[in-house]
Amino acid sequence: MSLLDPAILRGFEACRTNNAWPEREETWFSFRKGQEQHNRSDDPVGEKFFDMHCETGQSSVHRAGFLDELVRLAPERVAHFGKRLEDVQEDGDSVVLRFEDGTEARHTAVIGCDGVKSRVRAMVLGAQHPATQPSFSGKYAYRGLIPMHRAVEMLGEEVSVNATMYMGDGGHMLTFPIEHGKTMNVVAFQTKQDRQWEEGKEWVQTSDRETMLRDFEGWVPCVKRILQMMERTDLWALFDHPPAPTYQKGRVCILGDSAHASSPHQGAGAGMAIEDALIMSRAMARAYTPADVERAFDVFDRLRRPRSQRQVATAREAGELYDLMLPGVMDDWEKVKQNLGTSRKWIWEHDLGADVGEAERLMDEGRARL
Repeated sequence: MSLLDPAILRGFEACRTNNAWPEREETWFSFRKGQEQHNRSDDPVGEKFFDMHCETGQSSVHRAGFLDELVRLAPERVAHFGKRLEDVQEDGDSVVLRFEDGTEARHTAVIGCDGVKSRVRAMVLGAQHPATQPSFSGKYAYRGLIPMHRAVEMLGEEVSVNATMYMGDGGHMLTFPIEHGKTMNVVAFQTKQDRQWEEGKEWVQTSDRETMLRDFEGWVPCVKRILQMMERTDLWALFDHPPAPTYQKGRVCILGDSAHASSPHQGAGAGMAIEDALIMSRAMARAYTPADVERAFDVFDRLRRPRSQRQVATAREAGELYDLMLPGVMDDWEKVKQNLGTSRKWIWEHDLGADVGEAERLMDEGRARL
């Protein structure tokens, strides 16, 4: 964010919520054994077996609040709302966007940031390409919010005001504070036994508390109390993207979830989109002609596709790890700890400044050859 614009980082800082305890300032999650069969300590909140450390700790923002901060930085009259994209086509030196309300827009280039069900992705890859449509990850989740004062009353302060993950066979639950500590966010994951999601079936399904509680039968009392406090019981299917062979076609490119939608298990999907924006902005800053735009998109593709697609693949692996289903690890807690201690380094310790330098070098090199 600071490399993009320090004002973006200031907006994030204004909204961010971290672990409440100073000693957990550099903790991403505290991991606990969430099922009775693994909980040898008889602790009602589950035996804590690992703290995952990182420089910034657990840091989250409410999406709407952060978007408000970003909107303040955008020039007036740039954004147009109430549009749903129907089609994108190249037309000579222009790219034409057609919307469902019958309107059109014509531009030199298009960068599609239209999410996991991206229309622009279909244009780049082709509607029939096997990587165009998102794929069910085999996992689903229940999501909920609990007032923090109630969570502390029912669960105790430590696991309420600091990010906590409960692991078990076939599922896991994570909680962390949001809204400057006023609310505890809850996401409870489970594995669908057949790993299939019926085509055409809605991704968000109405469920009920009894079904949700059955999914977590045999878990520690703390997990059951959290589920009892959740007001909503909707079930969310989790999809991601198969690896695309390219993120660009001519002067059309895809970025963020439209390029590499991911399951949420590494907390890195939004971060990858921000990294995308950084590299795209630096490449486009050196684009002066339509040919330069295509070169910028090619540079973006070369630099961002390997890293972002690795994140999609390893996010799936992380979900299997948390659910004690990762081959070669399973419920061997020492191997789980070893994996947790090393698996995020390639994401968190990456040199983005070097990527910026490479993007600028490739753009300059391309113009020098003309």
